Amino acid sequence: MTNIPETGRTPRVQTRLVVIQILVLSLLGTLGGRLWYLQIRQGAEYQKEASGNHVQQVVDPAVRGDILDARGVPLADNETRLVVSASRTDLLKQPDDGKAVLTKLAGVLGLPADEVRQKVRLCDAKTPQPCWNGSPYQPIPITDEANAKQALQIRERAEDFPGITAEPEAVRRYGGPGRANTSQVLGYLSPVTDEEIQKAKDTDSPYLRSDMVGRSGLERQYDKVLRGKAGVTRYEVDNLGRVIGKARSDAAEPGSNLVTSIDSRVQRVAEYELDKAMKVARQQYDKITGTNYKADSGAVVVMEAKTGRVVAMASAPTYDPNVWVGGISAKDYKALTGKNSDYPLLNRAIQGQAAPGSTFKVVSTAAAVEAGYVWDGGYPCTSSYSVGGQVFKNFEGENFGPISLGRALEVSCDTVFYGLADREWKKDGGINPKKGQPKDFFYKAAHQFGLGKETGIDLPNEVTGRVPDRQWKLDYWKANKDAWCKYGKKGGTYVQVIAYENCLEGNKMREGDSINYSIGQGDTLVTPIQEAVIYGAVANGGTMYQPTIGKAVISADGKTVTPIPPTKRGKLPVTRATLKGMDDAFAGVITRGTAAWKFNGWPQDKIPLHAKTGTAEVYGKQTTSWLATYSKDYTVIMTIAQAGTGSGASGEAVRNIYSALYGVNGDGSIDGRRALLPQPQTTLPKVRPDGTVAAPKITSDPAKDVEKAQQNNTSNGADTQPPASTAPTDNTNSNTRRRARRRGSRRMHP
Repeated sequence: MTNIPETGRTPRVQTRLVVIQILVLSLLGTLGGRLWYLQIRQGAEYQKEASGNHVQQVVDPAVRGDILDARGVPLADNETRLVVSASRTDLLKQPDDGKAVLTKLAGVLGLPADEVRQKVRLCDAKTPQPCWNGSPYQPIPITDEANAKQALQIRERAEDFPGITAEPEAVRRYGGPGRANTSQVLGYLSPVTDEEIQKAKDTDSPYLRSDMVGRSGLERQYDKVLRGKAGVTRYEVDNLGRVIGKARSDAAEPGSNLVTSIDSRVQRVAEYELDKAMKVARQQYDKITGTNYKADSGAVVVMEAKTGRVVAMASAPTYDPNVWVGGISAKDYKALTGKNSDYPLLNRAIQGQAAPGSTFKVVSTAAAVEAGYVWDGGYPCTSSYSVGGQVFKNFEGENFGPISLGRALEVSCDTVFYGLADREWKKDGGINPKKGQPKDFFYKAAHQFGLGKETGIDLPNEVTGRVPDRQWKLDYWKANKDAWCKYGKKGGTYVQVIAYENCLEGNKMREGDSINYSIGQGDTLVTPIQEAVIYGAVANGGTMYQPTIGKAVISADGKTVTPIPPTKRGKLPVTRATLKGMDDAFAGVITRGTAAWKFNGWPQDKIPLHAKTGTAEVYGKQTTSWLATYSKDYTVIMTIAQAGTGSGASGEAVRNIYSALYGVNGDGSIDGRRALLPQPQTTLPKVRPDGTVAAPKITSDPAKDVEKAQQNNTSNGADTQPPASTAPTDNTNSNTRRRARRRGSRRMHP
């Protein structure tokens, strides 16, 4: 008798078979579910993607819109050039990754082989310029300066140059009309990256691999409207790549034009005068350091006082924005970004921040009045002001006796403001105020004047400056306490002593902090554009405007005009009486105050000017020159680092800018025919249906005309100046833009 079933299988075998059957059924079920998901649920999507494998795109890049000055003169436009490009995808299909082809190409173009090979490298953290920072699937431009003979060699011997194209394309051009550079304002372009393509794919402005993107300045701020929309034609192809039909075609839409408030003539004069002032400063001897002034950087802003529109904005050192076109070379890249470059890419008008010196007294004066101090009170202007064992001096040791707040502004008496700030510090409780006790009039006034935050100008990467109030001191102390305590030493060097004191009580508002703050020293930082907003508000009666450069966006055919109106930011925290007192005092700076020696002979009765000088001391460096000025129409702010006094370094240059605007001769007479912009520009240029712009022809260099006028005129003891400009004649621009619009390149992309 046996226990084995009739099947001949043991219970263990039967169990294994059941498990195997379950596994098989599970696998079949999973496979069936996956097939259902792929074929039914996602079938349409995969079918669409599969069909894409048999569709090739031909991209017709959109021609980028022009950036125009207020009169319609192109600051940035396009021209048609022969561009030689390399397809990295095709090169990598070759046995040697295309090295032989690139070497042969270099011979045709007359370029070093290494330079050509470097241009097709992809940029990363370890790869220096030149390299390609755009999409690896986009044709990489090798040169945009090929001639017709070189292009024909490449096209006629296509079998010798696989992956290489030579085609006419619309290339960005920064023409520098009348030698007006405007580089930091305009910015530059570079290829779109894969990351940017992914981020923008689901937005209303997606990128194509052929797109160039604005990286700074107006090119970046208004990139979307300038870029337009590329045309794409989709062709159906077979497995061998042969075209078997057209799937769809979308026409290219050219970018719109940006009209700015910049006047290229005034821009040129501003750039010229800033550069000249810096060169002159370098010839002057600094008694404090025993060397000549370095004058290593500076900025100037010319702004409409009643609208906030920027007429000119210059920053030094500067650069040629055309170096970015077609890919920047290693030499140029190092010159712009290296440690010894002085960083010319930086727009110091909105990104350069420094202690404002006595130009800050406009804030301190408003704060004093708000705190209850009488405008015409007799405040002691002594040669020095002592606190404990520390002595705070007037800049040059002046002593004017008891004077009013207005007179204190005129002669820039530091000790008057020392005393006012010190009294308020003591009223607020000194170094250990009770909770809720400090009124902090001087610090609150700065915030009300718009300092410590961006002005909102339509340029990227504006900095905020700094108001060193109690909250800032606390935050800064928390961030730096450990370093201060480690480095500080009670009896050490000056820097070590400061670090030691900051370690102990850097979170508290000390007496010396408030005294220095009242004259724009210490930790206070402002930018030239912030000062332009403040002094523009004083000029127009108290309204602070958000500064703007964009004036209008006009479609490529000229049919659609979208104005960019001025925007009010708020009002100055001063009464009309205080504003009137400030206005009179700033006029006195020109006629009998700290700037009078530079404006002697100016026709003040016909074109009243107002000014405030500033000389900011910087530890370890030479003094920074500030000069803030305004007329009834314009505000002009100039600053030069390590250049000496406000009027000494900047006075002549600022006077020359006003002379250019109003046509003032060196002897004080006025010649309206030579005035560049006696009144702000109000009309917009006209864009014709074919894309050309009705704009005046640039016939001369305004800055050179200024120099000629200086040589031909003499003044009564004053520096000679003013600009001349040939009266503009209405003329059309060249046909470059029209050709570029017609002949956008066509590229094949997978």
